[in-house]
Amino acid sequence: MMGHHSQLYAKGLEEMRRHLGPQADHLIGRIEAISAEFAKVNVEFPYGELYTRQVLDPRVRELCTVAALTVQGFSSPQLKLHIEAALNCGASKEEITEIITQMIAYAGFPAATNALLAAGEVFDRLEAVA
Repeated sequence: MMGHHSQLYAKGLEEMRRHLGPQADHLIGRIEAISAEFAKVNVEFPYGELYTRQVLDPRVRELCTVAALTVQGFSSPQLKLHIEAALNCGASKEEITEIITQMIAYAGFPAATNALLAAGEVFDRLEAVA
């Protein structure tokens, strides 16, 4: 990892670990190996500045992220990561699938179906580990 990190980076990495668990360090390490600046922005902006704001709790933030990535329709790796983060932050499987179901109205059936299948993959993987 980069040698000299800002206070914002440290705050962001701590928040990222809270959401993603041990995957946070692995993910940032992979990104940083390609671009240290990209890794810095990826940690500082969403996790250091947005996710640490007080208005919404981490569970609600992750459910919003699941909805956004569902509607986006082309972010399956990030969607799976944030489905797991939503579970880590206290969301239930039922809440996640309900959010994805609601997104049919905004994303259409193909994107919502892909998101639901991605959620199923995450749920199955986590059950197999447990």
